[in-house]
Amino acid sequence: MPPGFSKPALPAGSFELPPTAGLPAVFGDFIRKPARAFTLGLQDWLGLPEPVIPTCSGTAALVVALKTLHQRAPAKNQVIIPAYTCPLVALAVKLVPGLSALPCDTVRGGIDLAPEALGALCSERTLAIVPAHLGGRVADLTRVCAIAKKCGALVIEDAAQAMGAFNHGVSVGLAGDAGFFSLAVGKGLSTYEGGVLFSRHPDLSAELAAMAKKTLLPDFFRNLRRLLELAGYMALYSPSGLRHAYGRSLRRELARGDEVRAVGDYFTLEDIPLHSPDSLRLRAAANALERLPAFLAQGRMRAEKYLAELRKLEGVAVVRDNPDANGVWPFFMALLPGKRERDDILRRLWTSGLGVSKLFAHALPDYAYLGESGTGSPAGGPEAYSGARDFAARMFTITNSPWLDEEKFSGIVAVMRESL
Repeated sequence: MPPGFSKPALPAGSFELPPTAGLPAVFGDFIRKPARAFTLGLQDWLGLPEPVIPTCSGTAALVVALKTLHQRAPAKNQVIIPAYTCPLVALAVKLVPGLSALPCDTVRGGIDLAPEALGALCSERTLAIVPAHLGGRVADLTRVCAIAKKCGALVIEDAAQAMGAFNHGVSVGLAGDAGFFSLAVGKGLSTYEGGVLFSRHPDLSAELAAMAKKTLLPDFFRNLRRLLELAGYMALYSPSGLRHAYGRSLRRELARGDEVRAVGDYFTLEDIPLHSPDSLRLRAAANALERLPAFLAQGRMRAEKYLAELRKLEGVAVVRDNPDANGVWPFFMALLPGKRERDDILRRLWTSGLGVSKLFAHALPDYAYLGESGTGSPAGGPEAYSGARDFAARMFTITNSPWLDEEKFSGIVAVMRESL
C-alpha cells in the first residue's frame, strides 16, 4: 500500500469504482442515427434558449464567455471565482489577455460564495462573477446576482458538474447571464472532453456564438485523438477496466505523496486546447442524451437511499440542495467534524477501490503552481479564505455510481463510524 494508507476496509480484488457516476457510453452511440441533434435535444430537455453552442470542453466554454464579455467591456479586468473550485477555472481566466482571477471565500460548510466577501471584492473593475454548482448541488444565486447587478458585473454559471439540475423548475445556467456544462470524463454525459455554452439573453447568445466561431477553429488531429480517447473510455468504463485506467495512476501518485496529481488537479495552459468539436462525438452525445434523464433519475433514487444512512452518522453532514432545487447526484460531498477524521477515512478508503476520493486537493489559493503562474492570489494569513479552506480540509466524496452496491456502501459507512 502507499505510505500512510491503510489496507482497504473491504478487499478491492479486481474492481475499481469511479469517484463519480457517469453515464456509460456505448459504441452503438457512434452508429445509430439520433432522434434529434445533440443541441436540439438539450434545448428540448432543459428548456435552453437558442443557440446552444457546443465546445471542446467546459473550460473552453468559459474562455469563450470571458472573451465575449471582455470584448463588450474592455475596461473591466477582474473575474471573481470561488476560492474552492476546479483549478481550470482560474487557468481559463489566465487564458484571456488582460483578465485576472480574484478568489472569493465560500460559506462555511457549503459551496455558495460568501456574500460579505463577494461584496467586498466587487468594484467597477469586475467583469464577471463565476459561481459554481459543484458536485451537482445547486448553488444559491439570488444574492450573487443582486451583488453583480449592483456593481455592473455579469454572472457566468459554472454548471460543469450539474447538467440536469434544476432550481425552481428551471435548469441551472439560466439564472445568470451565461452558463456552461462540461462533457468531460466523469460527468453525467461524456464525449471524453466537451462542453456546452448558452445564454438566456438573445443579444449575448449571438455574441457568444460569434466568438466561439472565431475562437474554436477546426482541428482534425485533436478531434481524432479525442475520438480514440472516447473509444477507450467506452471500452474501459467498468469496475474491471477502471482498475487499470484509473486505479493504477491514483495509487502511483498517492505513493509519491502527490495528492494534486492523484485527484487530477494539475494543469497547465497547454492543457486547455481551443478548437471546435467533431460531428461524430456530437452524434454519440445525442444518442447518449436519450438515456441520460432516466440515468439521472435512478441516481436521485439511489442518493435518497444512501443519504438516509449517512444522516444516521452523528457529526457527519452531507451537502444538500435547498428545498426548491433538484440537483443531480454524481457523488456525495460528506463533511466530517474535523480534518483529522476526514484524513483518517481517506487513509483507509482512498485506495480501496470503493469510489471514495477528494473533489479537489486544496482550496484554490493553496495550489502552489497557480500562484507561480500568477493565476491565483496570495495565500494570506490563517483567516483568509477560511470557509473554502475549511471545506477543503473536512470534505471527502463518496461515489453514487450504480456499481456501488449496498454491501460496499455499508463498508464505507463502517469505516466512517469508526473514524468519528
